[in-house]
Amino acid sequence: MSTPVRAATLSEFVARAFVAAGLPVADAQTVAALMTEADLQGSDGHGVIRLAPYVRRIRAGGINRQPDIRIVEERPATALVDGDNAMGHLVMSRAAAIAAQKARTTGIAWVGSRLSNHAGPASLYARMALPHDMIGLYFAVGNANHLPPWGGLDMLLSTNPIAVAIPTAHETPVVLDMATTVAAYGKVKAKAQRGEPMPEGWMVDRQGRPLLDPARAAEGFLLPIGGYKGYGLSLIVGLLAGTLNGAAMGRDVIDFNQDFKTTTNTGQAIAMIDLNAFGDPQAFKRRVDTLVADLRASERMPDVDRIWLPGEQSHAKRVAYGRDGIPISAALRLALDGVAEELGIAPLP
Repeated sequence: MSTPVRAATLSEFVARAFVAAGLPVADAQTVAALMTEADLQGSDGHGVIRLAPYVRRIRAGGINRQPDIRIVEERPATALVDGDNAMGHLVMSRAAAIAAQKARTTGIAWVGSRLSNHAGPASLYARMALPHDMIGLYFAVGNANHLPPWGGLDMLLSTNPIAVAIPTAHETPVVLDMATTVAAYGKVKAKAQRGEPMPEGWMVDRQGRPLLDPARAAEGFLLPIGGYKGYGLSLIVGLLAGTLNGAAMGRDVIDFNQDFKTTTNTGQAIAMIDLNAFGDPQAFKRRVDTLVADLRASERMPDVDRIWLPGEQSHAKRVAYGRDGIPISAALRLALDGVAEELGIAPLP
């Protein structure tokens, strides 16, 4: 059973928790706003559900409370950001701002990061390009390995997500946000917290049999999208977001679900493409609108009520939750109450 909580109320609580854990007020507010935005768009496996492990990592010394996030390599269209082991939300917010500034001059910009941390859903950062009339692309190495190479058993790869955000004129922006596995591990954690089984096809055990109990997730591994093609895609994303930036990849990835002290050295990358570099931005956005309308109006298979575009369902949740409140499950509220008690702050109203 869930109860709705206003986004502003939830964000204020999360910010208070981070301040009590030792983050500066401005940083706490930035992270809290992005975590709440994740829940607002329905990405509940990467939103406020992460507060307790984030706080535990901060208090254990696994995250730098006073980081010096800085550019360590730079050219006109590129930059490498050293996150100084900061909260990933802070690192990627900075990286997105740098990418937008550079793309305005060069037409396209690529900004990588190292020594970052988990930053929530990928779409949060790809979407940061939209107000600038830019296309945003985001890549990351996941914060725990849950995927073996195709045909193998050693966990050497992660969910390694991709997000792309494309502006529109009047339609909902086209926003693709996907793991390179069938399901992100955050969804497994959310299922476990709610006591719900996983659908068949998310995970298998080490004998290749379907694994449906999220409490037994450690006994198996996630499946890649599209079989061996998804394995290849996970590898490429990891090379671009991790290896290229001098960040963790393969055996160097730290499982932040189990280890709260070791620096994760998470790698991420964001690219932005300025529509002005390819002509009139409004003309491009009108063409996207036309394509979206054609796709939505195309002939449907029997029993299909609607054809959805990437990002439409998240947008619908953002509208509904913004109006009615974000649904907070009883299990999540209990976990948030535990964080409040641990930190000595007032609980979520």
